[in-house]
Amino acid sequence: MNAVPFDTLKFANRLKAVGFTDEQAQALTELQRTATDNTLEQARHDYHLDDVATKRDMKELETTIRHDIKTLETDLKREIEVLRADTGRMIAETNLNISDTKADLTRWIIGAGFLQTTLIIGVLLKIAHLI
Repeated sequence: MNAVPFDTLKFANRLKAVGFTDEQAQALTELQRTATDNTLEQARHDYHLDDVATKRDMKELETTIRHDIKTLETDLKREIEVLRADTGRMIAETNLNISDTKADLTRWIIGAGFLQTTLIIGVLLKIAHLI
């Protein structure tokens, strides 16, 4: 248990200076020291002084939290940049795929148009020879 600083000699000498006997001064000094110790113990029990945060504790906690927030902010910015780069790459790939699909579709449509035209001409020629 931490004791409250109490100068028993000074207290006893002060009592003697105002007219107390040695025995009275010693008895009152002992009673005062016991009362002080009991008061401190009661305060510890009632208010859990060991669990109370000091200004220094709060400042250390604030510093730690600020550091953690700064670290999270840095990590978040890095993640955002990675996501931006990935998104840009995905958009470029999607645009390339769309272009490839357009080119393939155009080739198929032109090929199908030529085939259809050839079939129609062939059928017309076949019919023309039959007539």
